[in-house]
Amino acid sequence: MKAVFSFLRLEEFDSERMMGMYVVMNELHVPDDAKETMQERFAKSVEHMKNTPGCIDFMFLEQNEENGSQVVFTKWESKQHYEDWVNSDAFKKAHQHSNGSEKKSAATGSTLKAFDVIHHF
Repeated sequence: MKAVFSFLRLEEFDSERMMGMYVVMNELHVPDDAKETMQERFAKSVEHMKNTPGCIDFMFLEQNEENGSQVVFTKWESKQHYEDWVNSDAFKKAHQHSNGSEKKSAATGSTLKAFDVIHHF
């Protein structure tokens, strides 16, 4: 099962607001037999991310090739909004088991890349 989960907040953006936008891409290295598990896990994140202050866009992407990567793509109103989310109780809760211990990820590794948005239409 190949899936992409996404939402986009359709709001009016002015050029000053776009100048501070921030994009984060987390490339997950996931064995083929664990990809569906990751899809299901991130499907549960969509509703939470819709209500996260400053989150403009959230996508879970998967390459259409064997051993392809899965990528979590987020777009933020600002770097500060992203950092506030990473330091929030909601972020910590999303990365914990119900007993409070850290969730074991199906990913064998990841590469996090962050970008300031310079141009956007």
